[in-house]
Amino acid sequence: MESIEAAQQALEENFAPWVRALRPTVTEIGPERAVMEIPITDHVMRVGGIISGQALAALADTTMVFACAGHFGELKPVATTNLDTQFLRAGKGEAIRCEARVVRAGRQVLFAKAEMSALPGHKLVASATATFYLP
Repeated sequence: MESIEAAQQALEENFAPWVRALRPTVTEIGPERAVMEIPITDHVMRVGGIISGQALAALADTTMVFACAGHFGELKPVATTNLDTQFLRAGKGEAIRCEARVVRAGRQVLFAKAEMSALPGHKLVASATATFYLP
């Protein structure tokens, strides 16, 4: 991907409405990593005022797709074949920041890792790993 603006436009044009409803913002993208944030709002909270695990998993998956895009220099249609999310603590605050990177890239399979932290304070709330297939 060429820029944050190009990545944000790709997000708006290529991702499902329910993913866009999380209001994700690309804050960094490059060959080494991608970073996205979503606000913690009423529509992603569960009982107790914490962000839902489904929202965290969707953020991790989406950010890792953009880490793949940063690795390739463009958004390619990768398919998630495995997603493993570990929830470490309740996500509370103003936003969730997700940082993802490609751990290993083969010809057709990529492995990625993501870490999510609550803002402000940067407390780690979840981590995820995924395997992507490049058709």
